[in-house]
Amino acid sequence: MKKSFRIITSAFYTLFLFSCTAQTKTSLSADEFEKAITKDAVQILDVRTPAEYASGHIKNTLLANWSDKKEFERRINFVDKNKPVYVYCLAGGRSAAAAAKMRDIGFTNVYELKGGINAWKAGNKNLEGVTAATKQMTIEEFNAAIISSKTVLVDFGAEWCPPCKTMEPVLQSLQKNNADKFLLFKVDGGNDEAILREYKVTALPVFIIFKDGKQVWRKDGVADEKEIAAQLQVY
Repeated sequence: MKKSFRIITSAFYTLFLFSCTAQTKTSLSADEFEKAITKDAVQILDVRTPAEYASGHIKNTLLANWSDKKEFERRINFVDKNKPVYVYCLAGGRSAAAAAKMRDIGFTNVYELKGGINAWKAGNKNLEGVTAATKQMTIEEFNAAIISSKTVLVDFGAEWCPPCKTMEPVLQSLQKNNADKFLLFKVDGGNDEAILREYKVTALPVFIIFKDGKQVWRKDGVADEKEIAAQLQVY
């Protein structure tokens, strides 16, 4: 009887451990990762460098460069800690370190792509990215844009920038509520290098208001709708 009880107990314990392991699996194969990121309310982080990101990335991915710790921490401040986050790099090393850091600071569900983008490519899975050189905006083109309307709000941002993503609904609401008061003009913070240098933009997003072609207000970082709207009305 005792022997049978020990066998049953041992079997139950083994099953329990297996169940826990399955539930807490955080390193996913390329197939598992692909399936997981199709769900709603997921967040995907590419922790490679901007140059690596530009060479090809998974759809709907935000960039948070692990090699630049200050920038990485700034960007994950705009990622929801309570929603699943899927992280990848080139081969898995940086994403593992980034995921560990995120768990340490309170992210509840962080998953890694085992083998990184190399494994993704090996599985013949789709990547988005720049396939040819993208034309950069010139200073002349920028200057023409900021005098094309009496008041111009310039948005220095990028599709892979988490805080820039949080600003999208703010800008949409601004345009809806102040349609006749200003022109919104976008500068690609991942591509338009001459404009970034000219205005000393080193972190995204940045917002600048031009009145009759002259800069009258600047905000480095995120802002709420009320703050920007107030500045548009002042100028």
